Amino acid sequence: MSVDHTQEAAGTGEETAVQAAATVRTYAVAPGVRLNVRSGPGTQYNLVRVLPEGVRVPIYCQTSGTTVSGPYGTTSIWDLIDSGEYVSDAYIRTGSDGYVAPRCG
Repeated sequence: MSVDHTQEAAGTGEETAVQAAATVRTYAVAPGVRLNVRSGPGTQYNLVRVLPEGVRVPIYCQTSGTTVSGPYGTTSIWDLIDSGEYVSDAYIRTGSDGYVAPRCG
């Protein structure tokens, strides 16, 4: 993540969470999955990009959104992986069915 990218959008709780996370753990995306990244915590939000297979993502904070079923269960938890970029936690191997990062907000 680019520091300049984070500073451009400073001011909201989401960007503050990204800035505050100096050292963030990364998590694997489910094997064989090209994961949609959305502009908000739900499938109704715009598609920002698609992650390639085999990547790891940081989770800066998590929030509730659209319920999604994936390789790691059914959940309404969405992970902020960069400023304005969310993925469903159903596709991220966190080792937990609950929250593993602070709530966005």
